[in-house]
Amino acid sequence: MSAAATCGGGKLVPGNEAFSATRFRVGIGGVDQLSRQPRVVQLCRYGRRSPRSYAVRRSSLVEVVEDHRLNTLWGDLEGRTMRRRVRNDGVLVRSALSLVPEKPMGLYNPKFDKDSCGVGFVAELSGESRRQTVSDALEMLVRMTHRGACGCEVNTGDGAGILVALPHDFFKELTKDVGFELPPPGEYAVGMFFLPTSESRRLESKIAFTKVAESLGHTVLGWRSVPTDNSGLGKSAVQTEPVVEQVFLTSSPRSKLDFEQQMYILRRLAIVEIKAALNLQHNGAKDFYICSLSSRTVVYKGQLTTAQLKEYYYSDLGDERFTSYMALVHSRFSTNTFPSWDRAQPMCVIGHNGEINTLRGNVNWMRAREGLLKCAEVGLSKNEMNKLLPIVDPSSSDSGAFDSVLELLVCAGRSLPEAIMMMIPEAWQNDKNMDPQRKALYEYFSSLVEPWDGPALITFTDGRYLGATLDRNGLRPGRFYITKSGRVIMASEVGVVDVPPEDVSRKGRLNPGMMLLVDFEKHIVVDDEALKQQYSLARPYGEWLKRQKIELKDIVQSVSEIERTAPPMSGVAAVSDQDKDIENTGIHGLSAPLKAFGYTVEALEMLLLPMAKDGTEALGSMGNDTPLAVMSNREKLSFEYFKQMFAQVTNPPIDPIREKIVTSMECMIGPEGDLTETTRSNAIAFI
Repeated sequence: MSAAATCGGGKLVPGNEAFSATRFRVGIGGVDQLSRQPRVVQLCRYGRRSPRSYAVRRSSLVEVVEDHRLNTLWGDLEGRTMRRRVRNDGVLVRSALSLVPEKPMGLYNPKFDKDSCGVGFVAELSGESRRQTVSDALEMLVRMTHRGACGCEVNTGDGAGILVALPHDFFKELTKDVGFELPPPGEYAVGMFFLPTSESRRLESKIAFTKVAESLGHTVLGWRSVPTDNSGLGKSAVQTEPVVEQVFLTSSPRSKLDFEQQMYILRRLAIVEIKAALNLQHNGAKDFYICSLSSRTVVYKGQLTTAQLKEYYYSDLGDERFTSYMALVHSRFSTNTFPSWDRAQPMCVIGHNGEINTLRGNVNWMRAREGLLKCAEVGLSKNEMNKLLPIVDPSSSDSGAFDSVLELLVCAGRSLPEAIMMMIPEAWQNDKNMDPQRKALYEYFSSLVEPWDGPALITFTDGRYLGATLDRNGLRPGRFYITKSGRVIMASEVGVVDVPPEDVSRKGRLNPGMMLLVDFEKHIVVDDEALKQQYSLARPYGEWLKRQKIELKDIVQSVSEIERTAPPMSGVAAVSDQDKDIENTGIHGLSAPLKAFGYTVEALEMLLLPMAKDGTEALGSMGNDTPLAVMSNREKLSFEYFKQMFAQVTNPPIDPIREKIVTSMECMIGPEGDLTETTRSNAIAFI
């Protein structure tokens, strides 16, 4: 048997011949115990619940070396520049933290990556850290196992994680053993890092981070290796498993910014520096990731099942000294995508169940607005601001993109609830019962940023606030309990935490556009109506819009009815009320321009006629076998060159009458402003 093998153009590094050389199925398929034949497999996920099923397509046989030192399968990790990683089936992958292909492959395209998961949180209104909070959150996660997913390896999960407040007493004892002491709570931050498995690259990553931190005035107190146990993980998870470490550092005395703002800037700048140090900008495998960097919260996550997270992978979570006053959990079901360590959730701020179906437009508009970002609250120079760009990592999922933009808005000075209201507004356009001031607030926000529409249930926290909200459609479940003993429990389902009936003060479900919010400084659950009234009265949004906004109807009304005549159209016969046969005259007169613009008899009879006759859009179930507009030899209408993406087409179609409140055809145009600022000039719009 050859010590090296190639598959699909990807070369595998020779293994150590002292190790056993056996044939096994390449990819996720495992060993064929009957024929002992390795097979390249192409996977296509289907199904909506765990455990996931796979459609497998076999191809040519390949012989490889099974080396129990997994790193040798992927190349020499010790060099300064890590080679572009190659999967066992020869497919280039874009990250050392997953087996996600670098480029579209078959029916898989990274652009279609979505998350659909189970989320929840447990909070103590008193703000007192307790072990029970963490234990209940982990139990909640396990009870939502069916909302997550695993592959054909039942011990390889799509991802699971927990976000908690910094357990100060726990960290204080552990860091003494490492060789440094922590200052009081609030005076230090903790970073959770996924580092390269290569010792040299890991050292370079830490040196680069320390260099950036010290240049900004921070003092790095020390690093701590996070104990992990991968004995029960599946092969796919182990192959991409990173080294997990924590860094502890102080705030910068040179900066006047809030500690969390300092950490945001440090993380963004450090990522740029580390990518340069590891040569990641030149198509190197991405083997570095920052899970969180905060003075308030820390994230434990990975490509794990819920049981693995709770029971053994992170021993920290099982320690009785590990306490928190709140815990946000997430079990991942990745739709149309591959699992990975970095895409596990929670993210830095959010946990997300659902999809962002407006993602492409949201990301494109964010990129377009980057040149206008000033972030005056942060006080960065133009050059320093450019180093934070792009705000959205092109390789991130829809949840990661949402998290990045939300972080920017919060760092720029907006409170977390306000930023959430900007990105996920209520259905306000057609709600006649909504308070005019609240409607003005949402209308002003719509001139700054487009809604990130789901269906989506977003849970979020920055340590001060903890909450959850549904988008305007409300198509994801969210149930909550508020107890007499001062606890708030929210999850995708009921029954995930045992609550004595006599202890229940209030229970319910999240409604479309509703926000459940816990304020740990005031120790209250904020009323949704009061919260939105508070923000709608904070500034004179209605007055700003009245002065700045121009509506199309205003222009029409400025012209007298006598002067409202359509301009003459060349080649069209004028139609008069005196004509005996108006129908024939009109059709004859319009035939020339209709042909010129590509209208067909089918378009007139099947599309336009129902609209003119009944005032409704025509519906049909027949397929369209005509060539694509770009491939047709006939003249086509301009809009026929564009098609709706699959996720934008609902089945059954949206009822424009019964669901009118959640739909709007309004479109704002006009000069763009800085979405990090709230000024009257940003209200300029033409509708």
